[in-house]
Amino acid sequence: MRVTWVQPEDVLPHELRQATAEGHDVTDIAARWQAAGGPPQPPYGGASQPPATPEMRALARELLDELSRCAGVGSADEPNDFADIRATWPTGPVLPKPTDRDTLLERLHGGWLGRASGCLLGKPVEKIPREGIRAILEDTGRYPLNYYFTAVGLSDRVNAAWPWNRASRPTSLVENIDGMPEDDDLNYTLLALHILETYGRDFSTDDVAQTWLLELPGGRVFTAERVAYRNLLDGYDPPETATRGNPFREWIGAQIRTDLYGWANPGDVATAAEMAWRDARVSHTRNGLYGAMYVAAMAAAACVTDDVEKVLDAGLSVVPPRSRLAAAVTAARELAHSGLDLEAGLDRLHATHEGQHWVHVINNAALVTYALAYGRGDFVTSICAAVVGGWDTDSDGASVGAITGALCGADRLPEQWISPLKNRLASSIASFDGVGFDELARRTGALVDGL
Repeated sequence: MRVTWVQPEDVLPHELRQATAEGHDVTDIAARWQAAGGPPQPPYGGASQPPATPEMRALARELLDELSRCAGVGSADEPNDFADIRATWPTGPVLPKPTDRDTLLERLHGGWLGRASGCLLGKPVEKIPREGIRAILEDTGRYPLNYYFTAVGLSDRVNAAWPWNRASRPTSLVENIDGMPEDDDLNYTLLALHILETYGRDFSTDDVAQTWLLELPGGRVFTAERVAYRNLLDGYDPPETATRGNPFREWIGAQIRTDLYGWANPGDVATAAEMAWRDARVSHTRNGLYGAMYVAAMAAAACVTDDVEKVLDAGLSVVPPRSRLAAAVTAARELAHSGLDLEAGLDRLHATHEGQHWVHVINNAALVTYALAYGRGDFVTSICAAVVGGWDTDSDGASVGAITGALCGADRLPEQWISPLKNRLASSIASFDGVGFDELARRTGALVDGL
């Protein structure tokens, strides 16, 4: 049996790469691993084949323990503590506060629908690189992308070369969409709603961890969250759960969890970001934290402005300005304004982040930024740019869809994109399975102070 994202022989090569990115010299540990026959490169997916011998697995555990002693430690430019992060912030944008409940609910409804629609668009091509996505679209006569994917007209040759995501194909192609299928990108948003409803605005990181264990099946978590989940069961407390044998601590996982904290704090980017930090530190450090805060701040801004540039300003205002994430999203935003067409812009974005894992936060936050700036607030243009950009297609589609959905409001979202959702969301979180997006918007609105 191969369990993805936690087998020590698979985790260690990722940890060597992550520790190097944090500025640690791991030459000796890497040499010991490779001298014993360990692979120098991490697996593309969650588990390698064949499994390691017992001796190699024991060595991997030993080396991971050594690396865990310095894992995720912050720096002056990339701190972990919220007070230190906040001390780096420039003066943030001045945003209005919502004054009309009906208008806010329309925005929140749009955010929920947009998150689902963007996620659904990216689900069948998750793990397929850009060239495969384009080949599928051209083979089915659907390039450039402007609607959900279909297998109708797809040749056996292209299907064999670029197979659909196995788990998503039965539920996320045009011909078989029947409501919004389950996805972790929506499960975490539901959990954030549950956390605020259960524990209130002063929820703690421990409350987040406890909610995972009580509400979220272990098989529905991946990368950093799967390692953190295992660490919780092994008796470690947050924030050590984010660093103990967890090389995915700067990957995208926390960034997909935090829209709800923005929606619950419309116009208040600082509070949205602080709530996101409380959630993210269960599993992430440094830029993994900042990605979560970045999206939460943009979600807060998208509820009160029609200007996507103000949304991007709001997101960047909560990211330490000398961090790698800040540099990446700033460059992506400039690239989107450079006048290059979409394909040329994406070529340059991919060249900039060559070698970064397809689930890392930095390249995916850059793509989210690029899609938002390139799309100029247009829902369809933005989510399609995020998905054809490759990398984590369903997560990036969801983040961009949530932001542009809130910018537009539910009434302005294209009916052909929203009607297949059938106002129904499937989830392995039992209390939410089958819930309607209109109900989710009402419950989110009830969390907003002063309305």
